[in-house]
Amino acid sequence: MIHVVVAEEMGLLRSALCAALSSEEDIEVVADAAGLGQLWEALRRERPDVLVLELKADAPESALDVGRVLAETPRTAVLAMSHRWNPPLVEAAVTAGVRGLLSKSVAMPELVRAVRTTAAGERVIDPSAAAAVLSPPANPLTRRELEVLRVAAEGLPLKEIARRLFLAHGTVRNHLSAILHKTGTRNRMEAVRLAQRDGWL
Repeated sequence: MIHVVVAEEMGLLRSALCAALSSEEDIEVVADAAGLGQLWEALRRERPDVLVLELKADAPESALDVGRVLAETPRTAVLAMSHRWNPPLVEAAVTAGVRGLLSKSVAMPELVRAVRTTAAGERVIDPSAAAAVLSPPANPLTRRELEVLRVAAEGLPLKEIARRLFLAHGTVRNHLSAILHKTGTRNRMEAVRLAQRDGWL
């Protein structure tokens, strides 16, 4: 019997995952968790074979939690799911010791197969995760726009960005406008998050 813990913050999806996995004869969901507090408690108590864990595309640092998981229960295989894989997230997950990378859009039979595969000690890499590394999104920003965005990421006002880069105030404003247009974002912090997520910064 494969013992599984499911960690997913969305209650409805978490319940659906637990029900679907538990319907398999060789899989038992022994616990589920919405947050880290519940997760650590469940891991220490259950020592599962597989942890199905959500990772957020815009927060590669969330993969650091995997390292803590493996420190707590080194025999647990981590099967990570994400809405959108990107190079920083894939790199962080693999570095942290994740054994499986799946898209959250996979069909349930694929998830079941992935749980069995990771429990058996093998790796699972979803095509979308592989594509994120082999064909990362093209960077539409110029070198100067990236410089402006890198300084803007510090939260500085336009005048300070201009002073730091030895540019005119209006030039910085024009660069930021071009950045928002090219990235389809609403403000500079959204643009920063997108650029970090896709590995441009």
